[in-house]
Amino acid sequence: MPRIIPIRELKNTNSIAELCRSTGEPIFVTRNGYGELVVMSMDTYEEQLRRLELYQELALSEKQFDEGRTKDAGAALSDVRAKYGL
Repeated sequence: MPRIIPIRELKNTNSIAELCRSTGEPIFVTRNGYGELVVMSMDTYEEQLRRLELYQELALSEKQFDEGRTKDAGAALSDVRAKYGL
């Protein structure tokens, strides 16, 4: 369940940092009842970036497949073997 805190609670940075690390989830910060910031640990941020990169690669692969830009697995392996002398 997402954790939502008012911006005034950011004064206690140590407890916010510990909460981010312990839950592994982002914390949503509000100002006057509206979303203002998202705070997360570096590990969570890096995981989000890795996931985004994976989704981008999958989207590119689906686009290439839809365009018919595919290659037979045997031919692809032969190309890799030739390229790397395997």
